[in-house]
Amino acid sequence: MKIGRFTVEQLSEGQFEFFPDGTINRQPINKEKEDLSKLISKKSSELIGINPVYITDGTFHILLDTGLGWGLDSGSAYKNVSNVVTNLEIFGVKPSDITHIVISHLHYDHSAGSSFTKSAQTVPTFPNARYYIQQSEWDFALKQVENGAKHSKSYTPDDLYRLYADSYFEMIDGKEEIIPGINLISTGGHTPGHQIVKVQDGEDCAYFLGDLVPSEDYLNQHLRSNNDVDPLQTKKAKTLILKQALKEKAFMLFYHSIYTEPGRLAQNENKELILRGIKKN
Repeated sequence: MKIGRFTVEQLSEGQFEFFPDGTINRQPINKEKEDLSKLISKKSSELIGINPVYITDGTFHILLDTGLGWGLDSGSAYKNVSNVVTNLEIFGVKPSDITHIVISHLHYDHSAGSSFTKSAQTVPTFPNARYYIQQSEWDFALKQVENGAKHSKSYTPDDLYRLYADSYFEMIDGKEEIIPGINLISTGGHTPGHQIVKVQDGEDCAYFLGDLVPSEDYLNQHLRSNNDVDPLQTKKAKTLILKQALKEKAFMLFYHSIYTEPGRLAQNENKELILRGIKKN
């Protein structure tokens, strides 16, 4: 997909079960062997995708969220699981090519692919990249884990400490344009430091929504309030962003969609938000 000078590719690590406590089934669901409707009903889980986004203008190579990371570690039991590195290989992109990484928030399903273990040491998956994270997100993640708080299961920061210590992180506060046309917008809500990304060149634009709007199923309803630190803030930020995106006829990029193709935001005759042209250009 083209957004002005930018080429945007939505990657896919597959489909997984997401449970109410924030845990994720460690094996992709096999559609041929499982009746998904019965499986989801029985376990009170939902089917989600894991879809990082790769953006390039030919000079800069940007990754939005780094996925689960399963299979990156040579010692991992999940060698057959697709991950962000194997996805990038399809486009001829090496981990060392990535220049910027934006982490929407530090829940492990969005950030665990940032590092892996090599010779018993934690190393960055993308050694030449700067990792952009809201300072408030880092502070909240550490506090949750240290105190064993309600949302601690969603964070596994141990492998990120080394990246932080080695100064790979760019801690930001609020809005920031990391290169012309790539804008970070702090939304809060899902987590205190949750951020989304707006990609714009000329009049064409796209939004990467992280867990503010996890998939197209959440455009007209809010179903995950138990997983939001501040559900009211999530609703406020979602309302404002979607209103602006509708005005701009923006493409929407969903991290947890079970479909990987983006679409332009529009309204139907009932004033419900829908996507048009769900295909890669």
